[in-house]
Amino acid sequence: MKRKSFLQLFTTLLALSMILAACSGNNNKPSNTSTNTPPADPSGDQKEVTISIGYATGDPSGKKATEDVIDAFMKAYPNIKIKNLSETTSDSYLDWLKTKDAVGEFPDVIEMRDTKVFADAGKLAELPEELHSLFTFLPAYDGKYYNAPLSANAPNGILYSKKAYADAGVTELPKTYDEFLEIQKKLKASGISPIVVGGKDLFHMGFWANYFLITNVFAEDPDWNSKRTAKTASFTDAQFVQAITDYKELFTNYVDKGWLSTADNQTASILVSGKAAQLFSGPWMIGQIMEADPSFEFGFYPLPDRKGNLVINGLPTLAGWSLSAEAAKDADKVDAFKKFINFFFDPAQYAPYSEKAGSIPSIAAKVDIKTNEVMQQVLDAVANPDIKKSMMINQWYGENAIPPQFRNWFYKLLQDLVMKNGDVTDYMKQADVEYDNNVKANQQ
Repeated sequence: MKRKSFLQLFTTLLALSMILAACSGNNNKPSNTSTNTPPADPSGDQKEVTISIGYATGDPSGKKATEDVIDAFMKAYPNIKIKNLSETTSDSYLDWLKTKDAVGEFPDVIEMRDTKVFADAGKLAELPEELHSLFTFLPAYDGKYYNAPLSANAPNGILYSKKAYADAGVTELPKTYDEFLEIQKKLKASGISPIVVGGKDLFHMGFWANYFLITNVFAEDPDWNSKRTAKTASFTDAQFVQAITDYKELFTNYVDKGWLSTADNQTASILVSGKAAQLFSGPWMIGQIMEADPSFEFGFYPLPDRKGNLVINGLPTLAGWSLSAEAAKDADKVDAFKKFINFFFDPAQYAPYSEKAGSIPSIAAKVDIKTNEVMQQVLDAVANPDIKKSMMINQWYGENAIPPQFRNWFYKLLQDLVMKNGDVTDYMKQADVEYDNNVKANQQ
């Protein structure tokens, strides 16, 4: 999902309406009671220090959001000089950072997107402990924290037509997955396709697949991937088979029959045209739906599991602002880094940053965000401490990372399963074989 897609959402903001408590999680260092405080006014004689900052520039809105905070920081702390090393080449951001490292210009402060690569190379310092409480959840790698997460993953949920629900006699949102299925029966009986899916684009298959995997597998066992890699878990495990069985039954009975030839960018128009009642996707679709029909009335809700529990993908990944190991040797640079992080994630700066970058906030403090009614429903779900947060199968990191080539193969397998009405257990046996082959190939 490209951050670029969020720009469509935030350019259609309708109201100044909410105060957001950022997403909660199971961080080993809980921070529910902590709040950000504005940086102290740097008065008096201050020792001058220069730090270099490297960040990606591929997304114009994200680049502008970052530059605005850096400019404000330099005004607030005139003794801290910033050497801007934003990536401006045609190389990938990873290659750019590798080149900077090779020529002795690795930044002091880095927007880190490949934490494993640089942590394994000894290029990153651990995030100072006094900064941990700024965030509701910190991603760990080998038991260490390297990143101040810029954002959390955007959650998926049901985007639904209010008219379609009313026409089908649906008066309440579902409290369990079984109630959700009852709604699908009503929608189908009313003559509308209950759910549109953009299956022509393979990544779209991950939305529904991961809903079932999160609620059936990862909610109870976030380390399942590492167990599968160690061969102490199997895709034929009961909870995994149940997840894929539910997936197959939903697609067979309630997904629009043209799903395999429908592109992701067609789903918004299909929803607003009244050809389908619902779309399971993320908040980047809100802007697309509003652009397709500004008068279309719709809402968002996280989908419960069979027991009524709510679990969404909404944790930060292994990425964010990091301090280089070399800069960590200089006490003045460490102090400047701490000031920068506290300043960047102070709600006064972080709120407009999140709006411009189109990101889901990751901090523990409340954030005033300019948004519309539907996006507020998304952010309310993220902020709700009673809604557990998890990750998609391919978003886990460290020991829980899956072979990178496995995701697309697995989504294609699920397409084949539905189209050929295959046996779930037999297909999951194929997944075991492919997964082990991928792990072996990556070790060579």
